[in-house]
Amino acid sequence: MNDINIDIKTNYLEDQSRPADKRFVFSYTITLTNQSNIAAQLISRHWIITDESGTTQEVQGIGVVGEQPHLGPGETYSYTSGVVLDTETGTMEGSYQMRNDEGSDFDAPIPAFALVPPHAIH
Repeated sequence: MNDINIDIKTNYLEDQSRPADKRFVFSYTITLTNQSNIAAQLISRHWIITDESGTTQEVQGIGVVGEQPHLGPGETYSYTSGVVLDTETGTMEGSYQMRNDEGSDFDAPIPAFALVPPHAIH
């Protein structure tokens, strides 16, 4: 069973954002937990980032923040990264490409999450 739990927390970085210049900066912290009984390594990532105007960016790359963490059963790994949008709000979703210690590749889906400054929450 390839069961990777993904927990996401976002933060609007007001001090780095410049709304007048259409620059809205967010950080996100992701915690992955291996809930299976087989160790697995994060190989790569695929993100779909959509701003409120519907403009989509796709980002793919090896690892996360320069690492390819290996998670034993029950282990967790957290990292923080960031994204810059041209609009005040947006969403991110995607997947991590994983490889378990038996040599099987699988995708761990990243559920869609909102990027919203606190003042824009209704």
